[in-house]
Order: sequence, then structure tokens, then C-alpha cells
Amino acid sequence: MAIKIRKEDALNYHTQGKPGKIEVIPTKPLSSQMDLALAYSPGVAEPCKEIEADVENVYKYTAKGNLIGVITNGTAVLGLGDIGPEASKPVMEGKGVLFKKFAGIDVFDIEINEKDPKKLIQIIKSLEPTFGGINLEDIKAPECFEIETALKKEMKIPVMHDDQHGTAIISGAALMNALEIVEKDISKIKLVVNGAGASAVSCTRFYMSLGVKRENLVMCDKEGAIRNDRPDLDYIKKEFSTARDIHTLSDALEGADVFLGLSAGNIVSQDQIKLMGPNPIVFALANPDPEIPYDLAIAAREDLIMATGRSDHPNQVNNVLGFPYIFRGALDVRATSINEEMKLAAAQAIAKLAKEPVPDIVNKAYGESKLGFGRMYLIPKPLDPRLITTIAPAVAKAAMDSGVAKFPIKDWDAYELELQERIGIDQRLMSVVIARAKKDPKRVVFAEADNRKILKAAQIIRDEKIGNPILLGNRKKILALIEDNSLDLNGVTIIDPMEEKEMLHNFADILFKKRQRKGMTNSEASRLVTQRNYFGALMVETGAADAFISGLTKDYPKTILPSLHAIGVKPGAKRVAGMYIMNTAKGPFFFADATVNLDPTAEELVDIIGLTADAVRFFNMEPKIAVLSYSNFGSAEGNIPSKMAKATAMAKKRFPDLIIEGEMQANVAINEEIQREMYPFSNLLNKKANTLIFPDLSSGNIAYKLLAELGNAEAIGPILLGMNKPVHILQLGSSIREIVNMVAIAVVDAQTNI
Repeated sequence: MAIKIRKEDALNYHTQGKPGKIEVIPTKPLSSQMDLALAYSPGVAEPCKEIEADVENVYKYTAKGNLIGVITNGTAVLGLGDIGPEASKPVMEGKGVLFKKFAGIDVFDIEINEKDPKKLIQIIKSLEPTFGGINLEDIKAPECFEIETALKKEMKIPVMHDDQHGTAIISGAALMNALEIVEKDISKIKLVVNGAGASAVSCTRFYMSLGVKRENLVMCDKEGAIRNDRPDLDYIKKEFSTARDIHTLSDALEGADVFLGLSAGNIVSQDQIKLMGPNPIVFALANPDPEIPYDLAIAAREDLIMATGRSDHPNQVNNVLGFPYIFRGALDVRATSINEEMKLAAAQAIAKLAKEPVPDIVNKAYGESKLGFGRMYLIPKPLDPRLITTIAPAVAKAAMDSGVAKFPIKDWDAYELELQERIGIDQRLMSVVIARAKKDPKRVVFAEADNRKILKAAQIIRDEKIGNPILLGNRKKILALIEDNSLDLNGVTIIDPMEEKEMLHNFADILFKKRQRKGMTNSEASRLVTQRNYFGALMVETGAADAFISGLTKDYPKTILPSLHAIGVKPGAKRVAGMYIMNTAKGPFFFADATVNLDPTAEELVDIIGLTADAVRFFNMEPKIAVLSYSNFGSAEGNIPSKMAKATAMAKKRFPDLIIEGEMQANVAINEEIQREMYPFSNLLNKKANTLIFPDLSSGNIAYKLLAELGNAEAIGPILLGMNKPVHILQLGSSIREIVNMVAIAVVDAQTNI
């Protein structure tokens, strides 16, 4: 889905907190003089001597084996052209973020102020001792071909220019599958390529390695067909020139089987698509606008198969499907290069994965009932968690089979587990939730719309189509804030409760009927419904909205009470609870209860365990629950150990299918080595606890806040569990990002009801 990006938002994103998008974080403790002496002088001399004795020890004692250099000279940056090395740095940092997010690979981005290809080659070559691999980026053609070719020849680590090969590998996988669907032989198809830059050239070469015949292809540039008799051809274009009587793109498309566009948007017409042969395959990959809009192309030909570079259409050709996992596999076997066999293995692995049953987590993420191999699903989705465990092993095996692997993998099952742990498939949790929300946006009412953060979040939610915001509050004040902050919220619904006399009357009747036997009078109900937390909750209760968000500026207990009065708990539920998701370097952990129940009894803790387990499953994870205390299995006496032991025993009886263990200390719960040595009977041994149940609100609240501040963990929540309809209470003072995350959860809650 195309996302509307505003200049102010992009600049703020890059300046908030620390400038830029990346930082270096130590991986060893540095808390004592001994640590410092080991990290630097004199201790560091020992690994230096080991590496001097055997240079391969650099992989054992340093980060080289998991470190990629993303290198550019800034001569062909995105669609911006030759903007210089400094201006290219945000893009290179962004590439580093993708490497880390999708494959757990660390990156140093290096921007080099040098346009002479030969000098640039020497500079990059000299960096070989630092990196396990080199990702060349945004270097203009034709110099990029010379640079990559020389570096691959002269360096003994993997080198790949992703602008060339990334699109080739991903679209090559799509091409193989598309041809299988239409039952065409790749050696006989007529291919038309529009564009003659680095990506177009590399794609064409790769397609030829897949079986496309040289005599069956025509390449076009902005001057038309690239013919032998054109005087303006460089050595690259001559490689693909034709002597056939073809002069224009229309000439080339006559009877063609495949069109590959890597040029400019909106330059191909419906009439030109109609010139193609039966069951045409159109890969219109120009960004942000394809060579022909998706809807026009589909309308022109019912038998057409189409792919674009956009996420709002089927078959998105996205380089993130390839480069993180290709380098992951290459690094893990210490490959000396990324060769054709490895690229082909990556394409085949991607193509094969698209034919396998799609897991529910992917279907849910993209709001599909049943994704499956076919015209609308040629290649996997970028959020498919199987990509790393499919592509990286295929690349690693190809490196081994082709003789470029220096450190072959022997245990493939163990390698798959290692890959999952590197990124944790679960680090994409919020990405999956947001993608899922976008497939079926719901109406979300904000009780605190007279707040700049809420309004800014509402703009993002509307722009990214996560949900449909409803702004609740004083209309004049809201409009003034929108204008003062230069926000774009045209068309968003604003409701001022004081203007809605009929709704107020109806809501008062509903609230009075719900609370009349709880001591509430009719006049009190009439007064309360003018308050936005009551009004917004009653909008959800009556179906005027799908989800309710509040709590940014008020304490949690004051915010939740109106929703409990107006909506109440789920049928069969005895209480509500609050859960935080803590995204840590070791993956996500679920903390409960940290917001609602002050000092729950053992019986109440069992209810909380049940609610939390259901919520963890909602995020497509298996709950592995540790019931926490200051005691380990009766090692200390006290009310809390006794309560938590009782709660554990009761929960095991009520939920026999759950993995539950306790009572236990927090460090024991997440440290399998301690369990293996001291408590080998633990149900959590080899299962890695991900859900922590705290004995009271105080301990849970303290734990999540300390982890967020000192442990560099991202807190998502609190997520309110047990409500009959979607109500979610923000943490006091939440950031705009935290608000957006909570809204995405609320939307998915409204789709399914946690």
C-alpha cells in the first residue's frame, strides 16, 4: 500500500532522539576495570596475537563474520540521481536497518567521495580486513558493472551490487512461477525489457541464465529499441542490441510473452499491452509509479499476470525478499564470493516457497483468507517468517556445492534454529499487526483529540490506512490545533459531544440501564455521558465506532472505569487485565498484569493467566508462561511465594494444554542454563519462557518500566484484556509511535476481538 510521506515527518523521524537511524552497541560487559582491561589494553593483545598467527581467527574473535559494509559514492541514489556521498547516507543507514531487522546482520555504512571507478575499486578493496561482505549500493551505470566485476575478482569476501542483482533474483523467481502457471517454455518466450540501467541489464542477464534466448529479447531505452545501427551505444547496450526490424516499444511488444519494465512510470498504454501474445506477463517495476498502472493493465487483458514494485498490488517485487538472506547464507559459510550458483539458488528457493502452504501468520498479516500459489501470488510476502530459513540455507548450500564456502554447515537443523534466534522471527510482531490492520481498517474513536500527539497519530493512521480516526472533543479547539500544527486531517470525522443532543440522550438511557442497580441515578448518567471517556466508550458499545482509545493525559484507573461501566467484560470473564509486550534483543516478552489488578489473589492470577495466554496466541505465538516470585520452587517462605505456587498449581489444572512453570525468580525463568543446572525438572527447560506473570501490579509495573528505560526495550501497550469490545488505554504520556502501535492493535482487536 502506498504510504503518504510528508517532508516534516521524514525529517523529524531522522532527527528525533539521536540523529540518524543506527548506532554501535557493545556486545560484552563493560562495567568494571577488569572488563575494560579485557576489552582493550592489555587483554586485547591476546586475540590480536591469535589472529596474527592465523588470520581466519578474525572470525572467532571479532565481529567481522556478521558485519557487512554498505558502500556507495552517491552517484545513483534512489530516484534522486547523483546527489553526493553525504546526501546518500540516510539511504545507506536505512539499508543497514533492513539488514539488521530481517537477517540480524550488523552494518557499517560507508559513503566514499570518489567517482573514478579505478580509485573507488582500490578504496573498497582496502576495506576487506574489516568486513565479512560488501553490499554495493546506488552507484551509477555503467561504472557499477566495472566496479563490481573488479571487486568480485580481487576480493575474497562476498560482494554484491544489490541494485543489479536484487531485482534480478526476486523478479527471476516470479518469472519462473509465472511461466509455470501459463505453461510456457522459458527458452521460447519473447522478452521485452524497457530500461537499460544497472537493474535492467542485470535482470536481463539473469533471465538469460534461466533460459531466455538472446535472439528472443529486445531491450528498449528512452530512444526506442536498442538496435545495432544506433551510433549512441556503449559497450553494455551493445550486448543487448538487435538487428531485427524493430524500432519502437510498440514494435517490440507485438506478440511478446513477457514485458519487464525498469524505466519510468506511466509510459505504457493499454493498447500496447493488448499487442502482447496470449497470457502475457507484465513486470512493471518502476517506482513509485509502474510503467502502466495496475488497474489499467488488468482491465486491458483478462489473461494478464502482473507484478509491480508496490505493496498495494499483488506480486510485489521487493529486494528485501533477497539481499538480507543472501548475505546471511554467504556469511554463515564464510563464502569468498556471491556467485551465479548462489543467486540462482536464492531465486529457486523464493519460487519454491511461494508454492508451499502459506502459514496463518502470513494470511492474517495481509488480511487474506487464503493466500496460495497462482496468478495473484507468484512470490512470498516480505513479512513471511519462513524467508530466512528458506533462502539463507539454500544460498549457503550453493556456496558449499560450488566450492566457495570456507566454513561448511554440518547440522542443518541446528542452523535453522540459529537463524530463527538471530532475528527472532518475532521481532516483526508489530509489522505483522500493522499490515493486518491495513487490510480491514476500523473506526477508532479518540477521547483526547484536543492533544497534538493524538492528532498527529490520527493523521498517520489515516494516511497509512491503519484505521479511520474519529476525533472526540471541542470542535473549535480541535480545528485550531490542526491549523496551528499544520496537520492534514481533512475529511476526518470530528464529534463534539456537546453538539450531539440526541446521542447524549440515548447514551444516558443506555448507561442508566446498565448501572441503575449499581447506585447510578438517571441524572448522574446524563452528566457522565458528556465526559469523553463515557461518550467514546458508548460509541463503541452502540456500534457508532469499532474501537476506543484514551489514557494519554489521565491516570489509568480513571480512564478505564467509564469503559467498564459502559461496555463491561466479556461473557464468562471475571475481570480485565493489562499486558505489555516488551520487544527486547532476545525477542518479545509478554508482561502481565502491570496495569489493572493491584494485588490479585491466587484465584485471580489464574484468570489473568488465561486472559494473557489468549492474548499471546492472538499475536500468533505459543504462550510459555513463568509465574514469578522471589522464590524458586519453595526455596523461600512468604505470602508471595505461597500465592504464586498456588496459582501455578491451579492454572496447570485449569489449562492443562498450557506450558506453565513456577513459582520462580525472573532470572531463572529466562535463563535456561540455570534451569538446566539447578532445576532440570522445569517445564520451561528448552522452551524459553516468553510470558511472565507478576505477583502484583507494583512488581509488574516496575519491571516493565525499568526494562524500557535501562534495557533498551520497546514497550508496546498496555493491552487491555478481557473487555467485551475493543478498548485500549494508552500509557500516560505515550509517544506518537506508541499511539499508532496501540491503534493498530485496537483495529486488529476489532477485526477479531482479543
